[in-house]
Amino acid sequence: MGKLSRATVRAPASSANLGPGFDCLGLALGLHDEVSAEITGSGVSVEVEGEGSGSVATDEHHLVAATMLRTFEEFGLEPPGLRLKCRNRIPHARGLGSSSAAIVAGIMLADELAERRLSRPDKLALASEIEGHPDNVAPCLLGGLTIAYTTEDRARAVSVEPSPRIRPRLFVPTRQGLTAAARAALPERVGYEDAVYNLSRAALLVDAVTRKPSRLFDATDDRLHQSYRAEGMPESAELLRRLRSTGIAAAISGAGPTVIALCVDGAPVPAEPEGFEVMRLEVVSGAAIVTDREPE
Repeated sequence: MGKLSRATVRAPASSANLGPGFDCLGLALGLHDEVSAEITGSGVSVEVEGEGSGSVATDEHHLVAATMLRTFEEFGLEPPGLRLKCRNRIPHARGLGSSSAAIVAGIMLADELAERRLSRPDKLALASEIEGHPDNVAPCLLGGLTIAYTTEDRARAVSVEPSPRIRPRLFVPTRQGLTAAARAALPERVGYEDAVYNLSRAALLVDAVTRKPSRLFDATDDRLHQSYRAEGMPESAELLRRLRSTGIAAAISGAGPTVIALCVDGAPVPAEPEGFEVMRLEVVSGAAIVTDREPE
């Protein structure tokens, strides 16, 4: 192990897809989980405050702890024990990247404590391998608007700076959703016209988010996944329909059921609908080690 025995990381929420960018586009959002880790003499213990308290594992099966152990194993190391304290703010199972934040936090904590200094591309590749797809881990790690893609050997991503005029609004329902169920609702094949439609919108979305927010409404339209998933999240699908019917650039966040609206400075802000909590967030930078905090 390295000389450090304690470290803390802040990892942001993320919203993937943004309509047409299925499994490739994502935004880092200003809602953070904070995780502190300490090397101990034996065993693995996890203390959780906030989201997931009383429902998630508090031993080596906790996702942050399991990711840390996996990362240490990649380094050829085995810590004698771990103690974690998680201060969770990202809602679980809502399409806001809580699992990606846990995975990114685990990799960064293990890297910091082992003093290995993995490159961001290496962290992204490992996080994507653990998560199974890069669309949420990329913005969590890199920040901003990210474009994730895969090559023959690994997942990769680039981050671009969004327009400061964009003000995301998240409509978070009390009801949870499951990524596995949302993916199971998708067809095995899609039509050529729909594929081309989404390619054009995803390309336009990068321009809209970075340079021309006036194009966001057209750029956030989708034909590949949201309609197929609507039956499993009817309240969110109806909210999405209502928002877009008034010209608001809205989409299902990740696998849902949260709805994201990419609002622009000066434009009307959607009202808070019944059954949803509205979060007004900024687009932020990626996960970072916090050097001036220690576990309590």
